[in-house]
Amino acid sequence: MYAILDIETTGGKYNEEGITEIAIYKFDGEKVVDQFISLVNPEQPIQPFVVNLTGINNEMLRNAPKFYEVAKRIVEITTDCVLVAHNAKFDYRILRTEFRRLGYEFERESLCTVELSKKLIPGLQSYSLGKLVRALGIPLSDRHRAAGDAQATVKLFKMLLNKDVEKNILKTHIRKEPKRSLDTKLVHILEELPSSTGVYYFHDENGEIIYVGKAKNIRKRINQHFTNENAKSREMQKKVASVSFENTGNELLALLKENQEIKELKPKYNRALKRDIFSHALYHFKDDNGYINLKIGKASRTKKSITTFSTLRSAKNSLQAWIEEYELCSRLGGVHNGSGNCFNYTIKSCHGACIEEEPAEAYNERVEKLITRYSYENQNMILIGRGRDIDEKCAILIEDGEFKGSGYFNLNYQINNLDIIKSIITPMRNNRDAQHIIQSYLRKKHHFKIVQLSVHE
Repeated sequence: MYAILDIETTGGKYNEEGITEIAIYKFDGEKVVDQFISLVNPEQPIQPFVVNLTGINNEMLRNAPKFYEVAKRIVEITTDCVLVAHNAKFDYRILRTEFRRLGYEFERESLCTVELSKKLIPGLQSYSLGKLVRALGIPLSDRHRAAGDAQATVKLFKMLLNKDVEKNILKTHIRKEPKRSLDTKLVHILEELPSSTGVYYFHDENGEIIYVGKAKNIRKRINQHFTNENAKSREMQKKVASVSFENTGNELLALLKENQEIKELKPKYNRALKRDIFSHALYHFKDDNGYINLKIGKASRTKKSITTFSTLRSAKNSLQAWIEEYELCSRLGGVHNGSGNCFNYTIKSCHGACIEEEPAEAYNERVEKLITRYSYENQNMILIGRGRDIDEKCAILIEDGEFKGSGYFNLNYQINNLDIIKSIITPMRNNRDAQHIIQSYLRKKHHFKIVQLSVHE
């Protein structure tokens, strides 16, 4: 659990500043579960330049609670939490100073989003909160007011968690969580899990990830792990100390993240990916008469294919449907062998390419449409789907025919700005399995919108 906060102060000499406003959002890694926002009477005048910056003046704070009146609430909302702030060193110092004046030693683990941003989003011109969130397309209102800055920091931290592909933030946090007894451990873990779509991680008592999975319903799937009686499940039940998860908002991104995490993290209880998750592919070639032929074959890393399939049956079923949809020749489409006219010609669904009655140019035009639709080679596009929240969208970037990564955005204008798109995208590995996942998913009924980008010169 995290306590994401922002503090406004009076300004003045070091360690003599007073708090004028505080905002704390308790964040579970996915959503805000509690919040505390209040003006605070610092019992000292505010520096004029601070008044101009924040708009908070002495008159506004005359009837505000003094720090000792809100101290208990601050302790409660931050208990068992890691403090997160933009320039955390400053906010943490101010809080500790105020508590020391009351004779109380306030101690919490802390994370700084300035330092995390420099590590996870390198190369930006400025890491001030205002310029950083503007560069990332994160909405920011009430700048230099505690609630507005803290809300922006929540959105920034959520993006940083997503960009932390090595899961260092997560693993460090879990290592510091209090350990539960084995008897009640699994029940407590299940109580805290959502019913959303995403990726989940099993951690051992040292915080190390020992298993990665994906699910449409995380809680339901993990309950199956915890109630399964096979040897592997029973061993994992003993080893798992905690479960973390990442809500992806949609199944496609969950599939892609699971594929990458298993390859990158190599968890102990995941089967090694010794073979590709696809077995067959659709290829094309031109015959001596200039017609494009289609052919299903074993998937090969050395041959370029239109698209890939998990099984031979799915390949044949898809090809048969496409031949009907695009009114192609069943013989040139690789469904039937032989010579002369194909069966589809006899039922008037083939225009006669098999007997050179239809010109190659006209026939190939329809085949090219099929190839363009089901292969994203050399294409530049963004797949836009459901995000983690109602007002959020997911973006998956394909550039020059390569899967580049994914990210989330709230505002429509962001998707029209390629620089902002690239800044919100968390890079992911482009491999044949990822390509297969995307292509096979898009062949099914899906809710993704495809936005074509201009082709690079």
